[in-house]
Amino acid sequence: MIKTRNYTFILTAFLLVFISCEIKKKGPFTFVQLCDTQLGMGGYEHDVLCLKQAVKQINNLNPDFAVICGDLVNHASDSSYSDFKKIIKGLNVPCYLASGNHDVGNVPSKSSLKYYRETVGRDFFTFQNKGYNFVITNTQLWKVNVPNESENHHNWFKKTLDSLGDKQKSIFVIGHYPMYINTPDEEEKYFNLPIEYRKEILKLFTRNKVKAYLSGHKHELVINDYKSIQMVSGETTSKNFDKRPMGFRLWEVSKDTIRHNFVPLENK
Repeated sequence: MIKTRNYTFILTAFLLVFISCEIKKKGPFTFVQLCDTQLGMGGYEHDVLCLKQAVKQINNLNPDFAVICGDLVNHASDSSYSDFKKIIKGLNVPCYLASGNHDVGNVPSKSSLKYYRETVGRDFFTFQNKGYNFVITNTQLWKVNVPNESENHHNWFKKTLDSLGDKQKSIFVIGHYPMYINTPDEEEKYFNLPIEYRKEILKLFTRNKVKAYLSGHKHELVINDYKSIQMVSGETTSKNFDKRPMGFRLWEVSKDTIRHNFVPLENK
């Protein structure tokens, strides 16, 4: 009888610890979406000050991490990337970077991609946070066909989403270009992706139950809902064409809710 009670106690304790760990692992969290920090777009010193202010406010909010949706700098160079990295190093949380057209070129080449990868880091990859998966893409490789590079990136993306989807994983996708601005079937222009890729990517999104797609590039707030997938291109810290204040988006993620709110930059 005593042994049975001991076993029951141990089993109950183990289950409580396991459940507690699982709740903590998949517990609610917040993260920040920055768009087009683009040092030099709105005036170099202005953009530097705005990004420094964003870092200060993000540290005060203490999210789990931050993502930047491309166009880290306006002109890719050793000096601009050095300034960018010094500022971002001030964050107290991890920061994951997507590349934009100003980072790898409107028409990327092997040399521009190599420079970005050696200077900044990987241009497509995944990371996880509390049971959620985040997929960082290089949308310029969808916008322009770069021999071998575009094919490798697209194959990686398809395999990655299908693999996560098969395991019933919750997925966020991060890129620079919005999928579309007004309607999923709109013609391709400067601010959206080619329709052939767009259609296939949206099918991948729905098949694998992607929760949201975060982007930048437009320098205007663009929010769409595609079959319950949140599509958000947010405000920048450099220059907004729609005259909205500089700032960033704070995302709140829980089991039942995924929402985002604008956080304006305070007076510097």
